[in-house]
Amino acid sequence: MRASDPRGTLRRARAPWWGTLAVLAVLAGCAAGPDYHKPQAEVPPAWQPEPPWHEAAPNDTALKGEWWQLFQDDALNALVARALTGNQDLRVAALRTGQVRDQVTVARSALYPLVGLSATAARGKTSANRPLSQYGQPIQSTVQNSFEVGPSVNYEADLFGRVRRDVEGVRASAQQAEADFENTRLMLTALLVTDYFALRELDAEIAVVRHSLALQRDALGFISSRHDLGLATGLDLAQQQALVDSSATQLELLLNQRAQFEHAIATLVGAPAPSFALPAVSGAASLPAIPVGLPSDLLQRRPDVASAERSMAAANARIGVARAAYYPSIILGTGFGEPNFGWQSNALATLFDAPSRLWSIGLSATQTLFDAGKTRANVRIATADYDAAVATYRQTMLTAMEEVENGITGLASLGRAVTQADASVKSAQDAFDISTTRYKGGVDTYLEMITAQQALLSNQRQAVQVHGQQFATAVYLVKALGGGWSENYGRLSRGNGS
Repeated sequence: MRASDPRGTLRRARAPWWGTLAVLAVLAGCAAGPDYHKPQAEVPPAWQPEPPWHEAAPNDTALKGEWWQLFQDDALNALVARALTGNQDLRVAALRTGQVRDQVTVARSALYPLVGLSATAARGKTSANRPLSQYGQPIQSTVQNSFEVGPSVNYEADLFGRVRRDVEGVRASAQQAEADFENTRLMLTALLVTDYFALRELDAEIAVVRHSLALQRDALGFISSRHDLGLATGLDLAQQQALVDSSATQLELLLNQRAQFEHAIATLVGAPAPSFALPAVSGAASLPAIPVGLPSDLLQRRPDVASAERSMAAANARIGVARAAYYPSIILGTGFGEPNFGWQSNALATLFDAPSRLWSIGLSATQTLFDAGKTRANVRIATADYDAAVATYRQTMLTAMEEVENGITGLASLGRAVTQADASVKSAQDAFDISTTRYKGGVDTYLEMITAQQALLSNQRQAVQVHGQQFATAVYLVKALGGGWSENYGRLSRGNGS
């Protein structure tokens, strides 16, 4: 019979232990659920601009600038500065972003051991009539002290990646919250600038109506004098009075619209509407030239697109969290419900003596055997959430490209409309001057003069409105491109967090 080999026996005994460690090491490098990969979205190679539009080269390293300053309006710049510090919706968004950042810290804490310290002091009496634990030994009532102190350490071995996926999802949610904050900031500034230019357009239109009203009142005085001399009919006088009254009515309506925009701006900048006022100014801003970026720029620049993409990453991580429920939960610790590590004594003076030391260490593994389909349902729910996030991302991309194309074509059309509107104002002014001279000379009738007067007012207001639409569409396009203007490079550039 062959003699036994103690070293061989030892090697065979150790083999399963090292194999187990190897398996655990492999599992520790894995995580339940699919790894996140950004899905592709169909984008055209370039926009379809009309001259003078051109493609802008990407400039991803440039920081997001204060794009509203390109309109060169000091009053507007001051209002935006007030809004960025005083708007309450933006403050709420900033606080929400801070909360989500703290949630990342909370989630990451599960990657590390939980260390605690406990201390107890008790004095108790045992019953002399308690149930026997050993027959044949007398039971006595005892009164004694109990002092315990020591740390506790518990750690979840994240072998199947549940905690890592949870951290991954929360981190993606934090990035989504930051993108949402940038989107709130962009929407706030765009709305404020749009309302501001709408108010300035009304200022210009009010100035046109007031000037026209002054001319109409002068004409009313002239016709009234001619009527007194018998050179004008009562119909001429009544028609001119009706025209004056109509223009005065239009002026009041325009003033009411201006007041509403003024109140809206007050709310945006965080000021009470009754105590807020903007003096009328005309022609203070200038329309900047806006180069158009490529679709790849748009993906990186728009905060709502970034938010939708981060939402997909968070939803993908939640699939891993749901799938981790298929695997056991393993907890390592210095004790489970019993004194774990520290010192225990019946006298405070001997609490830290060597005989008072105690310790225990253990492992707890929990595996669900039957849950009536709960885990499978949670995985399906998480997968459906991810699919919905992908669809939302692609829809956001489509909407973004639609808005950019609308802005490009809108500005191109409005550029031509402005030229035509200015030309129509000049022609209407010439016609009015000629008809007024001819009426005063007795060549033309009053009907021809009043018709020319109404045409001039209509064309002037139309020109002002088209100019206002130009500014509104320029703001719309900047917002559609995600903001972020770089004057040094003359192009839109991606900003932080987008």
